[in-house]
Amino acid sequence: MQSNVYEGKVMWSHLDANGHMRHSAYADFASQARIAILEELGLDLGTFQRLKIGPILFREELFYLREVGINEQLRIDIALTKARPDGSRWSIRHDIYRADGAKAAVVHVDGAWMDLKLRKLTGLPEELQVLFNHMTRSEDYTEQPEK
Repeated sequence: MQSNVYEGKVMWSHLDANGHMRHSAYADFASQARIAILEELGLDLGTFQRLKIGPILFREELFYLREVGINEQLRIDIALTKARPDGSRWSIRHDIYRADGAKAAVVHVDGAWMDLKLRKLTGLPEELQVLFNHMTRSEDYTEQPEK
């Protein structure tokens, strides 16, 4: 069963000079969470390499809400907020929580799939579209029109 949750621990390398999690570490956690959820869906790196396609981002937006320190356990909840019916374009929200339940950050990304050989945008093959469509949708999910 696919979940929409990823958990990870803040390490020394995630900290900035002020002793709290550096800005880019939030994006790193969100990225790792996305890859883990895609893998749970059956969209793993090996499949992408075999098909010579991969996810790309057009936009990444972060909202910092609470400080995060070393050795804190984080939970990242992921939800698809919008997508085209064929899954060729999509947006995902990552809500990052500290162990005490406080929401520490929100990361929004807009992305698509790239044909790595042609270096052009592409859609997913039909069998992968079916898998991608099992991603958890947000309460405010909207379907985007086809191109």
